Amino acid sequence: MARWKGHFRSRSLSRGIGRRSGGNASNSVAAMTTNDATDDLGDSDESTALSDAQEALEDARRRIAEAPAQVVVVNHLMGLYELAAIHLSAVPPKLDDASLAIDALAALVDKLGNRLGDDIETMRDALANIQMVYVQMKSKA
Repeated sequence: MARWKGHFRSRSLSRGIGRRSGGNASNSVAAMTTNDATDDLGDSDESTALSDAQEALEDARRRIAEAPAQVVVVNHLMGLYELAAIHLSAVPPKLDDASLAIDALAALVDKLGNRLGDDIETMRDALANIQMVYVQMKSKA
């Protein structure tokens, strides 16, 4: 990301050089040289950011591996429910997008059934609720 920002700054500087520096070529070179030095520093920032991101990803993977699959799946189902709700609450409502999320939620809840454990009734209620809201909103459209 730092590299991209550096290139963006380079283009911005080169476009505005004539206006800011009065068209002086030495000022233009100085501005570009300063920016190139900043880009070199950005590379070390970029590798640090990449290393931090890799550590965060490994940590997330460890935490997911420790959780029962049923808990993770139910969390994803709730994500589909929330996705549908977001699309239904958009102005104007995005009915096609909401429908996709609702259908995905329904397919998983129906197929997985009791494998969702104690959360099955909650998920069935959530599905029925979001389907009802969808039907109401579609009839208004």
